[in-house]
Amino acid sequence: MKAISCIIVDDEPIARDVIETHISKISGIVIKGSYSNAIDALNYLRDHTIDLIFLDINMPEITGISFAKSINKNSKIIFTTAYREYAVEGFELQAVDYLLKPISFERLLKSVTNYFEIYSNSHKEDIEITNRNDFMFVRADRRMIKIDFSEIIYIESYSDYLKIHLANDTIVTRETISAIEAKLPKNKFLRIHRSYIVAFKSISSFTNEEIIINNKSLTISRSYKKEVLAILNKF
Repeated sequence: MKAISCIIVDDEPIARDVIETHISKISGIVIKGSYSNAIDALNYLRDHTIDLIFLDINMPEITGISFAKSINKNSKIIFTTAYREYAVEGFELQAVDYLLKPISFERLLKSVTNYFEIYSNSHKEDIEITNRNDFMFVRADRRMIKIDFSEIIYIESYSDYLKIHLANDTIVTRETISAIEAKLPKNKFLRIHRSYIVAFKSISSFTNEEIIINNKSLTISRSYKKEVLAILNKF
């Protein structure tokens, strides 16, 4: 099973350090970012898909509750707070767990173990769906259009709409690139940039900076480079 990706969002440096130290002792989970405020975390989540978020509730500007209501529901949340009175609202948001500070390693480990069980079940369902479906539907021209995964060359984002480049056509849709990425089988497609997803089968060559598809150069962005090259160099 692939490693679980997580971020930490907490305005207290000591609290972030404690969580980072605890997580470093657990195999199978990788910290992708640690943020002192919800705004920076939201900016990161616009371009990245994260499995698990360790989220403080009482933060300035945007509270953890408001943050949780605004993100993709595929990202699960473990609330971390010093205030017991938020527990009911936290669980109403279907949080994996609610941890009271100071957080011990044993208590955090129990939460992560609960998440692993949830993830294992959902991952199994994803595999079954991927094996069953080799297509998706997207809205374009006021109707839902079926697109076979095998026909997709690459996908290109233009802020508020996408171009899905097919072998013999281009479909334009208002979907976000993160929403489309969630529908694609991960063993056939690769996100290389905040604006590009490519089909493995369509890659003709690559360097540390770019991928070539049908004589077109697509940039590998700095934030995706390490993961992209690690995957491509396995082939």
